[in-house]
Amino acid sequence: MKSINKKKVLITGANGLLGQKLVGFLRLDDSVEVIATGKGPSRLPKKWVGSYSWVDLDITDRDQVLQVFSIKNPGTVIHTAAMTQVDDCEKDMEGCRILNVEAVRYLIEACENNNTHLIHLSTDFIFDGADGPYTEEAKANPVNYYGVTKMEAENLLVQSKIPWAIVRTVLVYGIAEDMSRSNIILWVKKSLEEGKNIKVVNDQWRTPTLAEDLAEGCVLIMKKGATGIFNISGADFLTPYDMAIQTAEYFGLDKSLITESDSTLFTQPARRPPRTGFIIDKAKKELGYSPKSFLAGIGILAKQLKLADS
Repeated sequence: MKSINKKKVLITGANGLLGQKLVGFLRLDDSVEVIATGKGPSRLPKKWVGSYSWVDLDITDRDQVLQVFSIKNPGTVIHTAAMTQVDDCEKDMEGCRILNVEAVRYLIEACENNNTHLIHLSTDFIFDGADGPYTEEAKANPVNYYGVTKMEAENLLVQSKIPWAIVRTVLVYGIAEDMSRSNIILWVKKSLEEGKNIKVVNDQWRTPTLAEDLAEGCVLIMKKGATGIFNISGADFLTPYDMAIQTAEYFGLDKSLITESDSTLFTQPARRPPRTGFIIDKAKKELGYSPKSFLAGIGILAKQLKLADS
């Protein structure tokens, strides 16, 4: 029998939420060899061992990046690693720049050496939120340092000589193995179950994105070898208050504990753009992308929580 040449896909940030979903999908694809990378040991589910290879990789170390690429020679890189906590970026600008801009520079250099297709994750926070939801052609104008670094990383790609795709996304939610970070659904559910009153903002608009949908969008881009900018998010245009109400309704919890609030009442180091969200017509048409509704996303998380508890 003739052996199949597998497509080598290297994933950065494989311990993170999106990274875990990508490894979970791609490890089941017989045509793909998955090279999962992250700083330190793998935190991926133990039952997956043997279906991917793990490389301890610090993407802020240029020499290490170039060395790993020369050894592994991936055909595609899906770059999910970044400093994404918006307030942390404001407090540690140097660390944010190293991870969100300089590391991208090293990845581009490594991809140039190997003619690798680089799929790079970006964000709605490159926009000021004055007139969302946005198309791929909208003009970037970030209002916080996180957004500034992600915009600069995009510019590095656009100016590069490699085949690249930029995946812009919004408010990604989901659950994964050994993850400490919560999300709006889990926070609302836990708070209401404990009988706590919560204040949720009603003056910020987003198109929240299920992590599984985002992973599927990245895989579609990889499979098609697509290049350019793609908005990959949910389709529902909601405020956090809307999301909280839908969560309470789904789980049959007391909605009267939820109070609508104005974002000006919250003091945070980083400014948030008020009205972002994405128009995803291009991804639907060119990739066949089809995201779940927010309500369906809550249902998927509810099933995963049950499995985790069983």
